[in-house]
Amino acid sequence: MEAPISLASEMAPATTASTVAATRERGVTPRVVIISLLLAVCLGYAIPVIDYKLMNTFLDAQHLPPGAVGALLILVIVINPLLRLLSGRLGFSRNEALTVYITCLFSSLMPGHGAENFVIPNLLASFYLATRNNKWLDFLLPYTKPWMTPAVTTSHAYNRAVVEGWYVGTGTAPVPWAAWLVPLAAWMSFVVASYVMLGCLSVMLRAQWAEHEALAFPLLRLPLEMTEDLDRTDKYGVVSRFFRNPMMWTGFIIAVFIQTQRGLHVYFPDVPDFPLDINVGPLLTDPPWNQIGWFNVAIFPIAVGISFLLTSEVSFSLVFFFWFMQFQLMAAYQLGFAPKSMPDAAVFPGKIFAGYQMGGCYLAYVAIVLWTGREHFMHIGRRAFGRAAAQPNEKQEVLSYPLAFWGFVLAFAFMMAWSMCAGVRCDIALALWGGYIVAAIGLTRVAVEGGLLALLHDSAPLGAVARLLNSGPSNWLTLENGLVPASFLQAGLVVHMRGFSMPSFIQSFKLAYDRKIEPKPLGLLIVAVILITVTMSWTTIVRMGYQNGGLQFGHKWYAQQGSLWPAHFVDATTKATTNTAWVNWLWLFVGAALTYGMMLARSRLPIFPFHPLGYLMSLAFPIRMFWFSVFLGWLCKVLITRFGGIDSYRKAVPLFLGLALGDVTMILIWLVIDGWQGRTGHQLLPG
Repeated sequence: MEAPISLASEMAPATTASTVAATRERGVTPRVVIISLLLAVCLGYAIPVIDYKLMNTFLDAQHLPPGAVGALLILVIVINPLLRLLSGRLGFSRNEALTVYITCLFSSLMPGHGAENFVIPNLLASFYLATRNNKWLDFLLPYTKPWMTPAVTTSHAYNRAVVEGWYVGTGTAPVPWAAWLVPLAAWMSFVVASYVMLGCLSVMLRAQWAEHEALAFPLLRLPLEMTEDLDRTDKYGVVSRFFRNPMMWTGFIIAVFIQTQRGLHVYFPDVPDFPLDINVGPLLTDPPWNQIGWFNVAIFPIAVGISFLLTSEVSFSLVFFFWFMQFQLMAAYQLGFAPKSMPDAAVFPGKIFAGYQMGGCYLAYVAIVLWTGREHFMHIGRRAFGRAAAQPNEKQEVLSYPLAFWGFVLAFAFMMAWSMCAGVRCDIALALWGGYIVAAIGLTRVAVEGGLLALLHDSAPLGAVARLLNSGPSNWLTLENGLVPASFLQAGLVVHMRGFSMPSFIQSFKLAYDRKIEPKPLGLLIVAVILITVTMSWTTIVRMGYQNGGLQFGHKWYAQQGSLWPAHFVDATTKATTNTAWVNWLWLFVGAALTYGMMLARSRLPIFPFHPLGYLMSLAFPIRMFWFSVFLGWLCKVLITRFGGIDSYRKAVPLFLGLALGDVTMILIWLVIDGWQGRTGHQLLPG
């Protein structure tokens, strides 16, 4: 098993005491607070406009967010050199710059695609698109609490004016904030509680993952390299060695050249294109190849650059298991299973047997991860009940272990109570939020160990549990037991977790601990940024609907297609018939057994080439988009290491980081140009 290369081993020779500032900045300084809060306001407004109204390249929706990298780039390459030239004391320290990046991990992700603001169209779409034929209003109106959505009045009638006004647009007419005030406050309290729960969980996981297991955290490599010399007092403190490295500029120029030509082709068709993707779906129309469905052979420079940093077993496994699952789908067709053109969208985004394998993989992998850290978690439990003393390193955590433990418990209890007040039965709510925590831990592990830019599972845990219980209508998951409010909760927070917050928490806490940034002020700043960002983005989305009309959004999936999940799920569940539950249990066991077998083999066989993270993501949208870029990153690393050795690999790292940074730079430039020209649908990353 290949060990990751540590950041320290790849940096240039260590700086001497004479060239490094004698004191360390805390990170959370007054100017950092002002910049972070201003960025929260700006990004909270701009990102919903970019993502939903214009549908241009997302500044969010991945866990190396271009919004955060762009803010750090401007700070390091533009603002800081100007301040240093005016006076050496005015420049930002490394901890200050990284603190700005940390806050942008939240202000870049929470306002956009895949974040919890997906709640807003979910509260409206099923009502707006209800018809006499689908009869959705028959179950939506009587089983939805009026305080959950502005679409339902206190007498359980349909509030047509409010819903149609958001979809059609009311122009200059005032936004009906009176109808939105209670639902927004209710849902915001719930979402903030989920952030508290995931933040506390991240505090408890950080030491285990970052220190005891020494995970690679590849998505932090670029910001660390960009800021490596900011504390120096010599010439490198103005422009760091990273930005003086010819290899970095080689990768940077490659990405800039490619994306410049592609962007010019969008505006001027006579300019030759530089194609980076091939849609091979139309070429695979004959069975069994058509069971694969659509997929691209696509190159994303930022994904190639980050994939080069991964251990070979992780990057190889991400590609291998993607194709492993595709060949399973083809084999299933040959064996007589239902065609893939008829998926059960109420449970998994593909064949049922494949989805239950993923479910078993999540359960087994998360269980093994938690079991591996059992001594650490037992210590936290003893601390929470006053049976153990605090260790010295606990002082560097954002929260003490007792506070993190009880914060997690109380936040989870609040989410359970909120769900039950909405009408969801206790055991159903427990299954929903238990599944959410499992998915959150599994996906966060993919970010901090697998380095995959975007994360998603796209499955409905309540539908999966219902099938395991052999339940059809009038059994476990029914209208009377809270199916309708549970479907709103599941659709808003659980199904589409592309931009969820836990990876941001754990990466932030890792940076703060390693750099000795003052943890308590940082925690308070993160709370302020979250509250400002969520408030700004939610109110912006509501206002955009009434001013422009949700039907006019460039992102049709957001307001019209994906937001129909609640009604589709309820409709599919109430019409479901009993199924052969033992088959589902069998595939769940197969997924869990394969995952356990891989983890066991990895612990016993140093050369074992597979990692369960690849299996975990094999059905997800991100790997379908990024698989070829990950393959190229893996291939480049294998060839360079094989023929040039580890030194050649280290020298090549700036080249691939430059590739990623050049891609981000062109994203920012084209977003400015597109906004100036009013261009929509121009995307450099998967939408």
